[in-house]
Amino acid sequence: MNPEAQLLPDPATLGRVAVLFGGRSAEREVSMMSGAGVLAALRSRGVDAHAFDPAERALDELVREGFARAFIALHGRYGEDGTVQGALELLGIPYTGSGVMASAIGIDKVCTKRIWTTHGLPTPAFALAHSAAEVTDAAARFGLPMAVKPSREGSTIGFTKMVSADQAQAAFEIARRHDDDVLCEEFVDGRELTIAVIGSGSTARALPVIEIIAPAGNYDYQNKYFRDDTRYVCPAELPEALAAEVAALSLRAYRRSAARAGVGST
Repeated sequence: MNPEAQLLPDPATLGRVAVLFGGRSAEREVSMMSGAGVLAALRSRGVDAHAFDPAERALDELVREGFARAFIALHGRYGEDGTVQGALELLGIPYTGSGVMASAIGIDKVCTKRIWTTHGLPTPAFALAHSAAEVTDAAARFGLPMAVKPSREGSTIGFTKMVSADQAQAAFEIARRHDDDVLCEEFVDGRELTIAVIGSGSTARALPVIEIIAPAGNYDYQNKYFRDDTRYVCPAELPEALAAEVAALSLRAYRRSAARAGVGST
């Protein structure tokens, strides 16, 4: 028998599972795609899984319809920011992913970066802007290009790579459509690496480093979800010592953020 199969729970013990996807965020479209994939995967394993779109149905219907647990495949606001997590806790329904406070901190780039800088973790220099003039000031400090984006949004929605000073007003307005807090961040030109942390507390571990190679080096919304030529190299082709350093930094970032959130799960 496959050793990994022995770790999987008996589908019959999971009860009726709601796959939450769609929702009301700017990332509804991609949530619909990922949710459909999750739903198909769970059903292929014999799980009694059902689609549930919180934009079309009230969450208390989960209780009335006898759902035992929820798989959250929502993206962005109302799905990754602690909102739906809090509602599910009030309803007494177990769910996948991080808890309320960890989700709220994780989606807030400014809050997360403040925690990391407090603990001495390396992160690009940043400033919070509430006007185009403050974006201009940040560009004078950090130089160009500079990243301008909403603090609490995902999938590079509202993002501008500002390459000239006359873009300040437009960059600010694009980001401000999605959030009152606009993050200006020092632009770091280099290879795009990502790493996941799985587990909780002292048992958390970093998974292998992935390198993302996007067309023209632009890992934007289109290239993330709607192109076939974006490449994901796993494990990334890195010297062993560098890969270990990236993994160690990821674990430190997780543990410092989790400690502030008062939680131990990812």
